[in-house]
Amino acid sequence: MANQIIEESLKQNQASIHKAKHRNKKFHIEFSNEIAEIPYGENLTISKLTKIQKFKNFVKNKKYQLQFSVSSTAAVVFLLFLLWKVYQYQQKEKMSQKLLDNYQLTTLYSDSSHYEANQLGADVLIRNPFVIGMIKIDKIGLNYPILSESNDELLRISLCRFNGPMPNETGNLCIAGHNYIDDRFFGRLNELIVGDKIELYGLSGQKKVYTITIKFEVEANDLSCTTQDVGNQKVLTLLTCNNSNQNKRIIVQAKTEN
Repeated sequence: MANQIIEESLKQNQASIHKAKHRNKKFHIEFSNEIAEIPYGENLTISKLTKIQKFKNFVKNKKYQLQFSVSSTAAVVFLLFLLWKVYQYQQKEKMSQKLLDNYQLTTLYSDSSHYEANQLGADVLIRNPFVIGMIKIDKIGLNYPILSESNDELLRISLCRFNGPMPNETGNLCIAGHNYIDDRFFGRLNELIVGDKIELYGLSGQKKVYTITIKFEVEANDLSCTTQDVGNQKVLTLLTCNNSNQNKRIIVQAKTEN
């Protein structure tokens, strides 16, 4: 009898130890790139494992949805920014064309007794930016008004007088312009060669033809090409940046035949 009691007691102890071992066991479940350890025992069923797997899939789906939302938002913002820049460029181009039309209208009626052209002095033009002439280069399809002064905002509108006299006057008229990849302004200036012709119109609409005599590059901070030490000559200097080397400037110089 005593032996039976002892055997039953041992069996109960072994069963308790077995249950305790099961309670301390863990299994591994992977969430994305992390691994979680979840304890399980006798009460862990297949349905619970299924719920855990569903939770894992839910977390993964939420992660992918978040990544998609962030990527989509970034793409929309970039597209809106690009459209805004295109709109700005178009508005600047329209303004340049309007200035050119106004200049041509002014010169068309400047000889009429019923029309007074506004002939401003150089000092007034510098204080109040105004169209002082027009430049035309048929070889590269260039036809733009020339503004009286140069700054970042005006350079986005048209070509600008950087230094020197009014168009077709004695001295070195220096005209600066951006070198845009869509060929606007001085975007095709690098295609010009010595001997090419440039037409320059002054305030009165009088045209003079200049012949390119030299084309070269200088450092961005080298302004020696803008010197006014040219004697009694009428010199035209065109300046723009070099898209392949931002430390360089492309210079084209031309002179009248007389």
